[in-house]
This record gives sequence, structure tokens and C-alpha cells, in this order.
Amino acid sequence: MTTPRVFLVDDHQLFRSGVRAELGDAVEIIGEASEVEAAIEMIRERLPDVVLVDVHMPGGGGRAVIEAVGATHPDVQFLALSVSDAPEDVIEVIRAGARGYVTKTITGTELAAAIERVREGDAVFSPRLAGFVLDAFASVVPGDIDPELDELTTREREVLRYIARGYTYKEIARELTISVKTVETHVSSVLRKLQLSNRYDLTRWATDRRLI
Repeated sequence: MTTPRVFLVDDHQLFRSGVRAELGDAVEIIGEASEVEAAIEMIRERLPDVVLVDVHMPGGGGRAVIEAVGATHPDVQFLALSVSDAPEDVIEVIRAGARGYVTKTITGTELAAAIERVREGDAVFSPRLAGFVLDAFASVVPGDIDPELDELTTREREVLRYIARGYTYKEIARELTISVKTVETHVSSVLRKLQLSNRYDLTRWATDRRLI
């Protein structure tokens, strides 16, 4: 069996170097990137078997990379590798198209095995995370998924709910412990994804779906 061809996406160079050292000859690292846009371009050029991708990065994070590449090259497999074990992070990247999610406490040997399994089409999760995924998808009844709502990130949904409840940008920023500018960015993204024009339209859209 051939050695898996792997691409690394993480905005910390020290971590990428550590992954290379841990994996050794178990895989062939064919490239790495620290930014979302560069990662998308290089992955499309080099076509790795598996992409190891961090969840939280500037520019949309792992989800943005997975969705962009998956739309044009569905054969490329993704394995999320993150310090976060938050349920919302796990669910978000799995819905985006990742085949697995492991935390950065994983050993080099375990990571090499996970990469091989993902290359073969298996789903791989750290034991504690598997329960999150099973619970999340077991609670979804066929036909209940709103494709428009599913386009939004977890944070965008939170901002949408506050907007629909009449909160100001400053109040939302305080509630979510983020900057007002970040709130504005999320609102702009929600408007674009839902093809809505203004705050009033957002409120009506959320009310119609009982999201308030």
C-alpha cells in the first residue's frame, strides 16, 4: 500500500513542525499552509489524499478550507486536528465535510493510523468526541434540516438570534465577549448567505423559523 500523501493546514509553524516530526516516514507531507486562501489554492494544485486541518484560523478557519476544496475536489479527505473539543466545533467541521476530528493530545502513532483510516474512507474521532457527533446527528429528523440555516456557522447563528431579539451590536458584543466590529462582520456574512438586505429582514427570517 502506498504512503498517504498529506497536506498540513495550521497557522502555527511550530505545531506544523511538530506534526512533521511525529509522523516521520509514516506519511508523505506534500505541502503546508498557514492561511485559508493559500491552503485552498495549494490543496487544489497538489491533490493530497488527506488534509490535516486546524479548526480555528483567521479567514474562516478549517470549515472554509473544507467547503471550498470539497466543492471542486470531493475525493480529497479532511481530518480536523484541533486543541478544541467543543461540541459545536466538532459538528461544524463534520457538517462541512471532514471525515474525522481528533484533538492535539493524540500521539504520532495514533495520528498516522487515523490518517490511514480517513484515506480509506472511514470516519475517525477521538473517543470523547464520537459521542458528540452521534448525539447531534441522532437528534436530526429527516426533513427537519433547514439548508439555509445549515449554511451559517455556530457563531453566526448566535448573532442572528440576538439580532432577532432586538439587541444592539454593542450589546451582542458584550454578551458574546467579541468586538463590535466582529459582530458587524458576522451580520454581513449572515445577510450575504441568506440573501437578505437588512436587520429587519433578518428578524423576520429568524421569527418565521422560531429561532428567537
